[in-house]
Amino acid sequence: MRIVVKGTNLPVTDALREYAEKRVSKVAKYFPNEQNIHVEVVLRIERNQQIAEVTVHVRSLVVRAESRTNDMYASIDACVDRVGAQVRRYKTRLQKRFQEAPREALQAAADAASEPEVEDELPAVVRRKRFQLKPMNVDEALMQMELLGHDFFVFVNAASDQVNVLYRRNDGNVGLLEPEYA
Repeated sequence: MRIVVKGTNLPVTDALREYAEKRVSKVAKYFPNEQNIHVEVVLRIERNQQIAEVTVHVRSLVVRAESRTNDMYASIDACVDRVGAQVRRYKTRLQKRFQEAPREALQAAADAASEPEVEDELPAVVRRKRFQLKPMNVDEALMQMELLGHDFFVFVNAASDQVNVLYRRNDGNVGLLEPEYA
């Protein structure tokens, strides 16, 4: 297991680093047969809030949690507990998935999205994020989206080898965008 502890606007003391590494190392118990586990812990302070963010990478699985409290040690504890709960939920879903009959493929792609109206001023891009796309099927991508708690998920569809986007619709269902290149 490889653990990286970083501080943003915060010097990471040896005691804080050791505590974070000790707590995060317990995540390995959920992956007993896995050797290549990468965990990134980012600690920061914003507006008197002590924020801990933990991201766990295991093969194609990415689990992320964030916690804000008045104490950094409590933030780390809460974050590790959330990651543990997410991994347990993921494993339970996997077990149910393989025990039950395979689900029908997701219904046809979502209704064509209409162009948003152009306003006088467009919003500014305030954050840019880069990440690796890993091939996975739609069910795996849906599970990953649920684990991360996002309303959308970008992935490479293993069946078509194309970039697809899963998104949560207003009616609570999930849509799948499959772009066609001109």
